[in-house]
Amino acid sequence: MDLSGKAAIVTGGADGIGLASAERMAQLGARVMLVDIDADKLDAAVSRMKALGHEVVGQHADVSDEGDVRAYVEAAKSHFGRIDGFFNNAGIIPRYYGVLWDCPADDFDRTIAVNVRGVFLGLKYVIPVMIAQGGGAIVNTASMGAAGGIPGSSPYVASKHAVVGLTKNAALEAATAKVRVNAVLPGNIVTRMSGLGTPGEKANQERLAAMVPAGHMGMPSDIAEAVCFLMSDAATYITGIELPVDGGILAASYGNMFNISRPEN
Repeated sequence: MDLSGKAAIVTGGADGIGLASAERMAQLGARVMLVDIDADKLDAAVSRMKALGHEVVGQHADVSDEGDVRAYVEAAKSHFGRIDGFFNNAGIIPRYYGVLWDCPADDFDRTIAVNVRGVFLGLKYVIPVMIAQGGGAIVNTASMGAAGGIPGSSPYVASKHAVVGLTKNAALEAATAKVRVNAVLPGNIVTRMSGLGTPGEKANQERLAAMVPAGHMGMPSDIAEAVCFLMSDAATYITGIELPVDGGILAASYGNMFNISRPEN
């Protein structure tokens, strides 16, 4: 994988999967714009990457706001002259957890605004830039929740199914323009969303690890490697796919319910 000379945008780039992916892109030679709604974390992430000698800029934005999305795309185009890669990654987990019929409508709307509208707007404004320059590669962040249901998480599951639909349609519509659009489906990854830094972190991560056939949670760097592969020229004939990076969870019909004893590592 070589991203030398390429310019990329990463939304949700101030921490977690976004920052890990941006750092890996930079290690592979890319110039990177980090986009995030949290200005303090964004500044810290940009400073961290600059200290490592990477070419990086930050852009504060709310991905659900069309004006902000238009602005970060224009800023990247102005700064780099082109946009070769786009990791359309920003997303949230709803505050509400429970049955669909008790879900507050405003919580559903907020989830859709960030997880679906944010992805849609990113595609809407980045794809024309890539078409005009002769091609590019986009990776959207979906979820295992895009492959089936997760009881208690209807807004999130609906939003991630929508991300896969947008991915497939965009891939088909932009294919002849040499713009590739794929999605990654992260499994149980050690991030802030999985409770990193919370009082219940250890118990929660033990519970999440127990679901994984590989026997442990993944790290943001595991997703970063998949993202960089899909953005690289090594994946030039891959478009419209959903790539699970989940330690085998989606390979199972019943999770670990029927696990037989496994050899010790």
